Order: sequence, then C-alpha cells, then structure tokens
Amino acid sequence: MNPKVDFFFDKPSKWQQEFKQLRTIILNCGLTEELKWGVPCYTFEGRNIVLIHGFKEYCAILFMKGALLQDTEDILIQQTKNVQSARQVRFTGTREIVKIAPALKSYIYEAIEVERAGLKVAYKKTTEFEFPVEFQNALKKTPALKKAFEALTPGRQRAYLFYFAQPRRSETRVARIEKNIPHILEGKGLND
Repeated sequence: MNPKVDFFFDKPSKWQQEFKQLRTIILNCGLTEELKWGVPCYTFEGRNIVLIHGFKEYCAILFMKGALLQDTEDILIQQTKNVQSARQVRFTGTREIVKIAPALKSYIYEAIEVERAGLKVAYKKTTEFEFPVEFQNALKKTPALKKAFEALTPGRQRAYLFYFAQPRRSETRVARIEKNIPHILEGKGLND
C-alpha cells in the first residue's frame, strides 16, 4: 500500500467498499501502487498495468493494454469506439467483484506477461480516423493550415480529428474548426 494513494480509498465515495476490495485483489498480484491521473494506478517494473476509477453508474478497473488480453471470460469493455488500447471491467457492487475475483487475478497476471513480453498495441494511423469533410475543406482552402496540421504530432492530430468529428451538426463542426485554427497554426494541440 502507498500512503500517497490512501486518501483515494479513505474519502467518502459511493464505491468505497468496491475500491478497497479491488485494491486488495490487485496488490495481491504483486503490483506497485502509485497515484497517477488522481487515481490508484498499479505498475510492474514502472509500466502501467491497471488502474481503479469510479463513475456515477459504476466503478471499474482499467487495463492499460486490455486490447491485448485474451478476455476468455468476456468481461472487458471498450469505453468508446475511439479507445484503442485500454479496456474496463465494470462493477456495481461487491458481490460482482467477489464472483469474478479469480478471473480478475488471471487477467492481471496476463497483463503483466504482456508487459514482460514487450507487446505493443497496433494503433491506427491518423489517416485511418474519421476526417470531417468540413476540416478537409478548411485544409484545402488554407495551405498554411494544412502544413501546420501535418506538422503536429500524430496524437495532437488525432485529438483534433476526434473533437471535430463528434458533433452531429455540420455548423457545430465548422464552429469547432474555426475556433481551433489559430491553435493549429501556432503548432499547439487541442489541450495545450
């Protein structure tokens, strides 16, 4: 256990009992407990394996490279279509955790083996993501914007593409694009 992480488990939460139960299971697998992104993260030789987090409707553990796990129990959930690597196992009560505790341990050990083997998730290339027609038009109209966008890191490009493609209405997509053109021209990412 890590005193820096204790506050997460001690603060009042709808999922406090579930969090503590998940913590025990994970620590019994020999992982190191750290605090990352404001939540407990469990590592193996400095590499992130799994974390615990809570939401309004459920609490969950998230396997960082869950896409590489076998999922023999069919319990891993891809949060959204844009999540390429991570996979969740969700819970709404302690009974569910007790019921699948042996499977969770098995998945954790498999995730450790994935790290030991140095396996990597094959991420889609930026060109494989949805490219909103409104943004394509903006790039055609402004060569400097096209050049600046292409100079961004692939992660920054993907973040913009996700953000621009989310709205259903074309007007909203155009407004988002226009608002972010200055950032792109400055070489900044969506959250910089």
